[in-house]
Amino acid sequence: MSVISIGQAAVLGVVEGITEFLPVSSTGHLKITEGLMGIPVDDTAVVGFTAVIQVGAIAAVLVYFFKDIVRIVSAWGRGLTDKHERYHHDYKFAWWVIYATIPIVIVGLAAKPLVEGPLASLWVVAGSLIVGSGVMWAADQMGRHKRGEDDTTFKDAMLVGSSQILALLFPGFSRSGATMSTALILDLDRVAATRLSFFLGIPALTGAGLYELKDAVGAGVGAAPLVVGTAVSFVVAYASISWLLKFVARHSFNAFVVYRIIVGVLLLALLGTGALHA
Repeated sequence: MSVISIGQAAVLGVVEGITEFLPVSSTGHLKITEGLMGIPVDDTAVVGFTAVIQVGAIAAVLVYFFKDIVRIVSAWGRGLTDKHERYHHDYKFAWWVIYATIPIVIVGLAAKPLVEGPLASLWVVAGSLIVGSGVMWAADQMGRHKRGEDDTTFKDAMLVGSSQILALLFPGFSRSGATMSTALILDLDRVAATRLSFFLGIPALTGAGLYELKDAVGAGVGAAPLVVGTAVSFVVAYASISWLLKFVARHSFNAFVVYRIIVGVLLLALLGTGALHA
């Protein structure tokens, strides 16, 4: 019998799709939702399910940015055989995404027991939501927003890619929030920071989902809930991506900062009163 029902999977798919790319922490919101539905947040199968349905959100990125991805991958392929193509920004950017993914892969494998154990606590989520909000606000204020996507460098990619580790170790910090904040500190504009966050998330989240698939299925999540959760997250994430890119082109991240603080404080209150178990 599956530890997650099809109905619960659909709800979690909606939560994943909405929050994966918004800087509000998809992992944090998924854990809060699981807690409210009585699903054990530190169960191996549940942790695996969470990682697997992220693949649906990543598939939405692949579809939304299909032309960009084809352009970048094509430039990378041409550069492998033609040294003149290696001066093209797209060729270099493809390698940067690969290199920038290595730190989180190493830490993810090494810290897996912690991530699936003590760090899966809702207390950690609440604290990370609030602390991450301060980081995001400071980054938005500090950044000069003067550099576009074509101005990104290897250093930018490595620093932004490595910042994903914060979200891995502290669920609630938000992968999008960490990467966007780092990019803003490096003076990228909000749209460039958001797009870089999307591209860097593709290999990291896809790899995590495929790696956790065996644990999710083997530990007690049925195939039907996995399919439903992944499909729902794809549809909702596609709409979320389109909305976010339009939003950041005209607004600061302050709305997300305020929202995160409110959710973090409410979560602390629910945990403190025993209405929700960590």
